Amino acid sequence: MNREPQTLGDGTFQRLERILVARGMNPKVLPDIAEEPECLTSLGVLEAGMPPRYRMARADHPEVLAWVRDVTEQAAAPNPGARRQITTGPSLLMAGVTGAGKTHQAYGAVRALVEAGIAVRWRATTAADLYADLRPRPGHDTERELAAVSRYPLLILDDLGAAKASEWVEEITYRLINKRYNLMLPTLITTNLAMRDLRDHLGDRVASRLAEMTTRVVFEPIDRRRQRHTT
Repeated sequence: MNREPQTLGDGTFQRLERILVARGMNPKVLPDIAEEPECLTSLGVLEAGMPPRYRMARADHPEVLAWVRDVTEQAAAPNPGARRQITTGPSLLMAGVTGAGKTHQAYGAVRALVEAGIAVRWRATTAADLYADLRPRPGHDTERELAAVSRYPLLILDDLGAAKASEWVEEITYRLINKRYNLMLPTLITTNLAMRDLRDHLGDRVASRLAEMTTRVVFEPIDRRRQRHTT
């Protein structure tokens, strides 16, 4: 049975006014609309969530730009008229020496997706920080945290292989990579290690999945940080 929409009577408004007055608020005075914060664009939201050093990062590596195009093409709108979102897509493994620009390219790739009109829910973390967050400790649900990271539509996993190797590190990395491998979620991974060294560091199970799920991009062996500092 359909019900007619109900309206608030004068008595209801009077009661609301009394409640507001009792709480020290003047119901006759409207808030100053000009003081409301300015709405942020999607790009503004992105930049606010990035580390200051990488807020202006732009991807220009050909293989990184090709990855952006592939992810953009596979993005889909959840319903008619909605912005397209990341559903599934390829992953990149960016390898090179420290300071080669891998992290810069990763953040620049996220910017490129947003500029292409894609709604991006993403997270960035170093492997070392991730392991620190997932260390078992009282009052912290590490299983829930791992599940959340594993399901982000886009993940930047920086400096894979930099943390000290252990059975626990290998197991956590395997569970993360395996989940994203099965869900076919795009992942941007940076490392200073060659694939054979990653295999020694993280085990065959991780290396095998990375070999299949990622396109490997090798950066020139140039430390751009030191190069900028000395020129």
